[in-house]
Amino acid sequence: MKKYLAELIGTFWLVFGGCGSALLAAAFPNVGIGLAGVSLAFGLTVVTIAYSFGHISGAHLNPAVTVGAWVAGRIPTSDVLPYIVSQIIGGIIAAGALYVIVTGNGSAIGTFAANGYGEHSPGNYSMVAAIVIEFIMTFMFLLIILGSTDEAAPKGFAGLAIGLALTLIHLVSIPVTNTSVNPARSISQALFVGDWALSQLWLFILVPISGAALAGLVYKYFKTK
Repeated sequence: MKKYLAELIGTFWLVFGGCGSALLAAAFPNVGIGLAGVSLAFGLTVVTIAYSFGHISGAHLNPAVTVGAWVAGRIPTSDVLPYIVSQIIGGIIAAGALYVIVTGNGSAIGTFAANGYGEHSPGNYSMVAAIVIEFIMTFMFLLIILGSTDEAAPKGFAGLAIGLALTLIHLVSIPVTNTSVNPARSISQALFVGDWALSQLWLFILVPISGAALAGLVYKYFKTK
């Protein structure tokens, strides 16, 4: 239960810090942090939780990471579903807290930092563009996670490498999809937006998980003697 609680709290922090920066600070009058600031915020949530809870649960914070780690043989099958459920619950709680805050000054939630494609993409990118970028970004993210946490990797730097990777991923892909690479993050925001966000949610569940699973297989091949 300690592992699952750590995943719940960690995912709460990722969604609250990352999506919260997009909702509350990205375009704040005169002193907004912009896309670069939001990208950094997502990276910082992972860095801080990796060094805080990594030794407890591995700090996956993401169903795609859990699936990729399972495919690579890093975690037992018995942990997969409890990890994913804990991550989704943590994300939903964070989205609920953000809903209370965002509407606290009478504002509507708008897009609520939900992920989308087509007319719901920040840059009006197509569904195909969204699939390609989410697959590539999640695939590379998992390779970085698996490589930096490998027993043969330099010790103590995994959290930094993973956080910087997530920052880079957001710097590139926010204009395309608002950046998912994390089904828990996508589910949590879509539940509050409803409508188009729920109808497009399939992409931000299936594609990141597919990219992560392939990365798990590729890394397993690298480790095969």
